[in-house]
Amino acid sequence: MNAVVTAQNGTQVTERELMNVLKNSLYPGAADASVMMVMGYCRAAGLDVMKKPVHIVPIWNKDAGCLVDVIMPGIALYRTEAARTGEYVGKSEPEFGPDKTATLSGTEVTFPSWCRVTVRRLVHGKICEFTAKEFWLENYATAKRDTQAPNAMWKKRAYGQLAKCTEAQALRMAFPEQTGGTNTDDEMSGKDFSGETIDLTSHARQVEQERTPNYIAYFENKLADCRNTASVDALWKQWNDRIEKAQSAGRPIAQETIERVQEMMGERMGEVEKAERQQAEEMAAAPVEEPVA
Repeated sequence: MNAVVTAQNGTQVTERELMNVLKNSLYPGAADASVMMVMGYCRAAGLDVMKKPVHIVPIWNKDAGCLVDVIMPGIALYRTEAARTGEYVGKSEPEFGPDKTATLSGTEVTFPSWCRVTVRRLVHGKICEFTAKEFWLENYATAKRDTQAPNAMWKKRAYGQLAKCTEAQALRMAFPEQTGGTNTDDEMSGKDFSGETIDLTSHARQVEQERTPNYIAYFENKLADCRNTASVDALWKQWNDRIEKAQSAGRPIAQETIERVQEMMGERMGEVEKAERQQAEEMAAAPVEEPVA
């Protein structure tokens, strides 16, 4: 986590410093593992993470029975990738179908029935049009998993959200090699995954756990070799140094691990102190041999 990262402006920061910036500004409240996935995604794709090209979207995994964090591109990344080809010739203004009013899980909502957007691409010197038509009811995000009511964004920005989803579909049609088979965060927010999925957050957490030393087993073995209080004191100092270094590196040791190792240290200290006292008592009780004249 202390690896140095070079930003596009040439500034060098550690990964921990970059993570702190991302968690406090672009991805507030996100877990470390999810922000690490964002950093890895952007690094692999050659993207500037500070421009927030991707989003962290919690999606309900039916098989796992829980929400999993998934990295999804934003509409801005679709536009950027299309522009980089030099063949993007713009798009039409979104065209909307007639308004509809419906009551969804007790919430009355008015929304455009559909939206149409055309993206233009230069193909072999000719401008070609790729038109997508998306329906609000097929795209909106629900407020909760067990309700049909839209979330606050889709209720407040019924036109804007649908326009972004429609543009994303048109960009996929026009630039399939740039957008691939992914969906944007606006399209996937509030959706479910069914079938086999990969919980990337759990995987990242597992990798992090595998990288974390097993302090309990390590110090258990070390304490078995301690035969006096001085050796236990030295090991206790080493443990405190480990705690401080882990904290400084941004990977603090779990409190339960700290308490367990300290408990082991205390138990071993009591054992060696008892052994030293017994040895001292035996030496004091032993008869003193008179020197031979």
